[in-house]
Amino acid sequence: MASTLLSICQTRLELLSNEMEEERLRIGQMLLYGNIALFFFGLAIMLLTAFIVVVFWDSYRLQVLGSLAALFFIAGLLVLNALRRVAKKKSKLFSASLAELADDRDLLAPRQ
Repeated sequence: MASTLLSICQTRLELLSNEMEEERLRIGQMLLYGNIALFFFGLAIMLLTAFIVVVFWDSYRLQVLGSLAALFFIAGLLVLNALRRVAKKKSKLFSASLAELADDRDLLAPRQ
């Protein structure tokens, strides 16, 4: 009985370890791709802004700069709002381990 219990605990700990490793790799990959995307989007936005300002340099340069600044500010607020929504969601980390432990507890509970 003790050997079976230790074997179950070992299996659950290995599952937990695998889940942690998968989550660490997933977060690292997301951060890498996110940073690369932010770099290129930032570069594109700066070049597009410079292009638009140059096009309207003689007539409406101040209005264009103000409009683009307001547009980027509003976009930043929308992204910040989306980030807050994502941060409030619960993580599914360890959900499989917790489900397996609940099943184990049910199986090991004394029968009546």
